[in-house]
Amino acid sequence: MPKTKGQESKRIFLLLRIGVVAAGVACAAVWLSREQRWSNLAAVFLRMNLGVFAATLSFFALAQLMIGFRWWLLLRTQSIFISLWSAVRLHFLGLFYNNFMPGVVGGDLLRAWYVTKHTDRRFEAALSVFVDRFIGLSGSLAIAMFFYCLFLWGQGGQVVLGLGSNSLRSFTKYKGFLLVVIIAVAAVFCGLMLHKQGRLLLKRGWLYIRIRGRSVVEKSKNALVLYRSKPMAILTILGLTVFLQLLTITGFWFLGVNLGVTAAAKYYYVFFPLSWAFGALPVSVGGAVVVEGLLAYLFICFAGVGAEQALALALCQRIVWMIASLPGAVIHIAGAHLPKDFSIDYKQPGD
Repeated sequence: MPKTKGQESKRIFLLLRIGVVAAGVACAAVWLSREQRWSNLAAVFLRMNLGVFAATLSFFALAQLMIGFRWWLLLRTQSIFISLWSAVRLHFLGLFYNNFMPGVVGGDLLRAWYVTKHTDRRFEAALSVFVDRFIGLSGSLAIAMFFYCLFLWGQGGQVVLGLGSNSLRSFTKYKGFLLVVIIAVAAVFCGLMLHKQGRLLLKRGWLYIRIRGRSVVEKSKNALVLYRSKPMAILTILGLTVFLQLLTITGFWFLGVNLGVTAAAKYYYVFFPLSWAFGALPVSVGGAVVVEGLLAYLFICFAGVGAEQALALALCQRIVWMIASLPGAVIHIAGAHLPKDFSIDYKQPGD
């Protein structure tokens, strides 16, 4: 069966993301091969207490269980009554795909797909996955901004402002390229308008967008109105999000101290959530390399931590994520992510 253009573009995008991860790993390997850094990194890991690592893993695993509970609460605000353990199982399934399966379908999309098998309110159920992710990212940014303003404003403000101004200068530097892109898009549009088949294609495309867009906008509006009508539930979910992320960061702070990371706890509460937010950008597989690279860079440049210790801490976080997501593999193999009855009524809990 021939591949569609959409499938081909997704495959190319996936290869580019895998390429980013491969390039990052290669650069890290080259860097570690110099000045006995491999042996220094090994020494840092050998210093680690396995009991402390297990405690950090337990903190993270507990947080993931509670995140499943958070999503379950979010579903209930939309009158989607699946069982708590169904929500938890689907969360771990998505977590496993994010960390282990470099496919074109991410963990969130997979979770959105399978939750629709548990209810007939499919659009609202799928939308809840992305609302859940948005709340998680909002919590991360809120924690980073709060601790930055409270503890690091005087120390790192000039650096952060400098990074912002550099980004603005980079944007103005490539304004010519952006202008060429805009002109090219306009030229293609004019070419289609001048051709009869092109006009017909644009008309069909616009009609499809209008019909589908109107339906999506209407359903999204109804769902968001329902979320807005329950502010206490949303505030409770956001508060739970902040608590769970603080719990996770505290676990990594204990682990960092054990690894010999000489940085105050205030840096953890800024750098970790900031790296999580950047890791959500779809430029690599599961945020790999992006999260580790940014986290190590921040600790090295702004907290004065040794390069090997910072890299070890970043790698430990990835290892914790991967181990904690392994139950998702068991859930998938056992088929526990699917309801027993596909035709259940949405008012009844589904297992």
